Amino acid sequence: MLPKPRFIPIVLMIWLAGPLPAGAQTPAPIFTVKKNLVTFHSNTKLELIKATSTQLKGLIDPNKRTFAFSVAIKSFEGFNSPLQKEHFNENYMESDKYPNASFSGHIIEEDDFTKDGVYSIRAKGKFTIHGVEQERIIQGDLVVKNGVIKLNCVFTVSLADHGIKIPRIVYEKLASEINVIVYAEFAAQ
Repeated sequence: MLPKPRFIPIVLMIWLAGPLPAGAQTPAPIFTVKKNLVTFHSNTKLELIKATSTQLKGLIDPNKRTFAFSVAIKSFEGFNSPLQKEHFNENYMESDKYPNASFSGHIIEEDDFTKDGVYSIRAKGKFTIHGVEQERIIQGDLVVKNGVIKLNCVFTVSLADHGIKIPRIVYEKLASEINVIVYAEFAAQ
């Protein structure tokens, strides 16, 4: 006589046990930046300076509510002239010495970003520009729809807080606080 197959009782036990507990489910994927636009501008009575980059790199882990972003300083385009861009990279930002601006940390709110919705969030972490790291809380809005996360945030960067010196000759042409706008779309890896 042939032995009875043992897989039937195992399948039956799994079926009777029902769904797995919430903690045993597969964790949400990590989301990475797919599209982005980072804009900064300095607006004074004498001059408006504006530049943009589409080179933001970053990720969000919805399970841990952590994030990390980085943008190469030399990736910014625009400015009022090629000479202005050169001065920005060589004299102010010292891009060869400090090639990236970054922000990493955690999201304060405990919302479930894997579900469709609109979320107002606060991100707390280490913000680094020009080699100077500062702890910051930056507010933003997340829109989650059909597995895509869209981020919009607006904040300012104080040049003095990051050791960025403004030569006296252009002091009235460059704002002491720079306005930054970040738009990013994330998709699961």
